[in-house]
Amino acid sequence: MNKQIYRFSLLFFIFILLIFTATSCGSNNSSGGSTTDQTAVQIKEYNGKNLSSISDVKDVSIKGPQNVDITTYKLKMDGLVENPTDFTYDEVLKNEKQTKEVVLNCVEGWSADILWEGVFLSGLFDKVKVKPEANTVIFYSVDGYTTTLPLSTILDKKLILADKMNGVVLPAANGYPFILVAEDKLGYKWIKWINRIELSNDPNYKGYWETRGYSNEADVKN
Repeated sequence: MNKQIYRFSLLFFIFILLIFTATSCGSNNSSGGSTTDQTAVQIKEYNGKNLSSISDVKDVSIKGPQNVDITTYKLKMDGLVENPTDFTYDEVLKNEKQTKEVVLNCVEGWSADILWEGVFLSGLFDKVKVKPEANTVIFYSVDGYTTTLPLSTILDKKLILADKMNGVVLPAANGYPFILVAEDKLGYKWIKWINRIELSNDPNYKGYWETRGYSNEADVKN
């Protein structure tokens, strides 16, 4: 009889343990991507080509890595638009997305071939309804950094705001929540921690490094 009681108690204990494990594993992060998934595994190869590691993208920001509170984060889009809007992180991510392999080339001489995933800027432009006289897009970062690109360049090259790199949500050091994938432009155009996008008719506007002598075109020379 004692053996039967022992077996029953053991089976009951295992049953309770299984229920607890199942329910705890079923929990999820409902913060809308507010933290990087530390268990995510980087994509190392794309279309038969080896990719650089996230760690190969060095931090050359003006004030060091920024930590953005995603619960209060807003992406402001204003300037020459019909509908100035403050988008939440989740609202930005509802737009059409694309994955593209693009090499980031830094003026310091290093480069990193990364698989970027993000939303088309054109989709955001459609939502705020850019005015016809706009020809320049000014990007702002939470650390005070700014840079610009011609509106035509963004549309022609179908540029994206990336929220992932190599399949992993952007780490804080790499621009979380969004980095501009400025394809064919030098690294100082790849602005990180973007919190405002202004549509302008001033093609001569110069950003942080451009006012310090860097080329406003910033074209990568092959």
